[in-house]
Amino acid sequence: MRRLSQVERPPRCPENDKQAAEVWRAATKLTLDELLGPWPIPVAPEFEVLSESLVDDGAGVTRREVVFDSEVDMSVPASILMPDGAPAVAAGAPAILAIHGHGPGRSEAVDWGIEWARAGFVVLAPDLRGFGEREELSWDDKYWCDLNAVSGQMFGVSPLTQNLWDLRGCLDVLASLPEVDATCIGAAGFSYGGTCTLFLAAVDDRVRAAVVSGYLASWAEAHKMPANMCGSQVLPGLFGRLEHGDLGALVSPRALFVESCREDYLFPWQTAAEEVEHLRRLGGVVEHHIHDGDHQWVGEGVLEFFQHRLG
Repeated sequence: MRRLSQVERPPRCPENDKQAAEVWRAATKLTLDELLGPWPIPVAPEFEVLSESLVDDGAGVTRREVVFDSEVDMSVPASILMPDGAPAVAAGAPAILAIHGHGPGRSEAVDWGIEWARAGFVVLAPDLRGFGEREELSWDDKYWCDLNAVSGQMFGVSPLTQNLWDLRGCLDVLASLPEVDATCIGAAGFSYGGTCTLFLAAVDDRVRAAVVSGYLASWAEAHKMPANMCGSQVLPGLFGRLEHGDLGALVSPRALFVESCREDYLFPWQTAAEEVEHLRRLGGVVEHHIHDGDHQWVGEGVLEFFQHRLG
C-alpha cells in the first residue's frame, strides 16, 4: 500500500485554456481506451421478453423481465419498468439505465426505478456479471470479484470492461424500444454501479445525464481503505494515469449528479467536493449532494435532476 500512496496524480484537464483542454481530452480518451483493452466481439442481441406483470404497489408501472445477448456465450438478464398510460410513452419517453452495486443484483436498482417509471421514465435495470441471476459459484473465504479479476487477467480481459460492454448493450436495447426517445437516455448507479456509470458516461455519449452515488472521489483516497480495492473496479495500469475527476471531465459538458455521504470513508466527500469544483471550473454542469450517514444510496433530488436534464 505504501507504493500506492506514492503514485502521483495524472495531470488534470486545463481549466483556462480551451485548446489545451481539447488536447487533454483527446489524449485522455486514448488512455482510457488503452486501459479498458479490447471490447468483446459484437453479436445480435436476440432480445426476448420473458414475462410481463404490473408492479403490485399500485404505482401504475409494468415490469418486464427480459434477456439479451452481449457475447456469443453471454446473456444479460434485466428488468424493464414501463410507465402505464403515460402520454410521454406514446411519443417516446426519456429513459434511465439503473445500475446496482455490490449486493443482491438488480433488485436494488428496481427499487429506485419504480419511482422514476411512475414519473414517466422507462427504466432498464440489468444484473452485472456475478450478481443476481448471474451469480457464480465461489467459496466463503474467497471474494468473487477478485477471483473473477484473476481469471480475467489470464485471458487478457478486465471484468470492468466486460460489464461496460454489457451496459453499452443495455443502451442499445433502450434505444431500440419504440417507447423510448433514444436522444434522452440517462444512467444512475450506486457504489460499483457508480463506478460503472461514471466510466460508461465517459466512453459513451449516449448517456446524456449521469448520477454517480457512492463513488466519485479519487483512487489516491480510496486506496487507504484496502478492502475497497475490488477486482471489479480497477483496470491494469490504472494508477497514475486516470483519476475519477478525469472521467468526469470526459463526461462534461453533459450533466453530472454526484451523491456523497459524510461517513463514507471509501470515497470521501471532501475529495469529491474538490473534484466537483474542478469540473465546474471547466464549465461542467455538476450537482453535488452531500448527506449524513455512511456508504449508501440516498437518491434525494435524483428524479428532479433527470426530469430537468432529460424531460
